[in-house]
Amino acid sequence: MYSIGQVSEMFHLPISTLRYYDKEGLFPDMERVSGIRKFGERELEALRVIECLKKSGMEIKDIKQFMEWCSRGSKTYPQRKALILKQKEHVEAEIARMNRVLDMLNYKCWYYEQAIQDGNESRLASMQPKDMPKEIRTAYENACKINS
Repeated sequence: MYSIGQVSEMFHLPISTLRYYDKEGLFPDMERVSGIRKFGERELEALRVIECLKKSGMEIKDIKQFMEWCSRGSKTYPQRKALILKQKEHVEAEIARMNRVLDMLNYKCWYYEQAIQDGNESRLASMQPKDMPKEIRTAYENACKINS
């Protein structure tokens, strides 16, 4: 069993966050000794899941629903799976968006390396994507999908 302070250090979370999660009912069966929260392995695993879902962009109300379904047992597997699949799609879309952002940054790094070598942007300003190195052209074309 772990104290709230120990769990705070283990997960690099403020104690106030752990108290908030508890208040929201995310640790429904947490043991208390003389009113003091005691985190067992079940709560630590729940916290790992909570933090993963939170980092994926899921709102606390949806995490709370997920944890409630977990406490109801196997009959909620379909709901849990559907929620996780929806969040997975959200994360995959965000990764694709960030990869396009990264491609634009890579293109701009190449662009300014070329401008520094040339001493100006004249050659680059008139350059068509077909004239770029293949890797840079691919990055540029992917980056241009940001607003699409």
